[in-house]
Amino acid sequence: MIWKKQSGFTLIELIIIIVIVGIIATVATRKMMPAIETAKVEQTKKELDQLAQAITGNPHIYEHGARVDFGYVGDVGALPASLNALTSNPGGYTTWNGPYIETGASGSEYLRDAWGANYVYTGTIVRSVGSGSNIDRAFASSTAELLSNSVMGYLVDADGQVPGVDYRDSVQVRLTYPNGTGGMAAVTINPATDGSFSFSNIPMGNHILYAIYLPENDTLTQTICVLPASTCKVEIVFPADLW
Repeated sequence: MIWKKQSGFTLIELIIIIVIVGIIATVATRKMMPAIETAKVEQTKKELDQLAQAITGNPHIYEHGARVDFGYVGDVGALPASLNALTSNPGGYTTWNGPYIETGASGSEYLRDAWGANYVYTGTIVRSVGSGSNIDRAFASSTAELLSNSVMGYLVDADGQVPGVDYRDSVQVRLTYPNGTGGMAAVTINPATDGSFSFSNIPMGNHILYAIYLPENDTLTQTICVLPASTCKVEIVFPADLW
């Protein structure tokens, strides 16, 4: 009888193979870890940008020469109390026009960074802490930059004449804008004798400005674009000789 040697591995050979595979896997994992961390950092930075745009809008979206996207702040006139307000109306606000960001499959993915840690939102900064080092995204240098802007202008009639002492009380300039608590504010002033007027502490966004000449009830309406950290300048010309 002829005996044939059976093929296969001995126990020692299997152990050696397992050890080699383990070493290769460990080396490969170590080499991949930096790439994985880099990918998480880039993903988190992208998400931070999306959160910043949800709060203050995309400054590159224009229509008819004017910026049209001011995010949550532009609609409400205040910073959100929490990031949850970007996807859920914080209190029946009539000016809220969200959601301002996609929630993700779970409905709350936008609240967590690539490591699964919740984003920290304070002041004008959204921060990721999941990596062990802070990754910050500032969407403004201060709250005043977003909420305390100015509108300045002057008005004349079709003849280029200013209201003067006799007519300034007959002219009203009214500005409407989100009041920060879900409604609208309306501030009405009389221009100076030289036709100049100004408003302060105005949130960024597109707002409606009215110029009203009371005796004839002539009213001009225009949309003004208030950019962050700026003074919006307006010229109003009534279409008739009023004074």
